Amino acid sequence: MIIRRMVRWLLVSWLANVIVLGVTTWILGDVTNSGNAWTLIWVAAVFGVLNTILKPILKLITFPLAIFTLGIAWFFVSMLMLWLTDLMSSSWNIEGFWTFVWATIIVWVVNLIVDFLLRGDRTTGSTAVSAA
Repeated sequence: MIIRRMVRWLLVSWLANVIVLGVTTWILGDVTNSGNAWTLIWVAAVFGVLNTILKPILKLITFPLAIFTLGIAWFFVSMLMLWLTDLMSSSWNIEGFWTFVWATIIVWVVNLIVDFLLRGDRTTGSTAVSAA
């Protein structure tokens, strides 16, 4: 039962990353996917692993700086995750600093929307994921 929930969460998270990175690629002209849909699926997996393993460690390390900058430091941690994802994929590219800024904002907004749609109303405890 627990393993089934974990696998479901991983698949939903991966799908959310595919959606988020696909929307970002679609909106921003300087974010390119020179491969096919499989490239986007691979990039979403890389992005997910970075966000699951590296991002929490970096957020812990930068916590004092985040307090001093009122959380702006964590925006740059999120931007770093996109940059590292870009470095690890030769077929998915982000060109330019401001494109990274906008891509980070788009990833944040689309993640909020996807999270809201997938998790449902948190006050009642019902979720779209558990209902599926």
